[in-house]
Amino acid sequence: MDETRDLPERIPKEAREMAGFISLVIDESTTRFGVSVIDTGIRCFRKKCFGTINSEFLFETDEIYWSCTKCQNAGTISGWQGSRWDNS
Repeated sequence: MDETRDLPERIPKEAREMAGFISLVIDESTTRFGVSVIDTGIRCFRKKCFGTINSEFLFETDEIYWSCTKCQNAGTISGWQGSRWDNS
């Protein structure tokens, strides 16, 4: 995100796709803020994987942890507070 907490207009395709994925996870996760494990319904982006993404809030670090239900794809999102996808 840029200084306005939005996506820059000119970023490489792969970075834009990852940013789109992350923004979807933030949007879905913060819509149900406080639920322990959230089934976002978002499809995993790994090739040949048909899993979906679950997320949960790591309150001690203010991060969103996400993971695929089928493969080992996972990560954390920090700095999401105040972004346009923050519904909390």
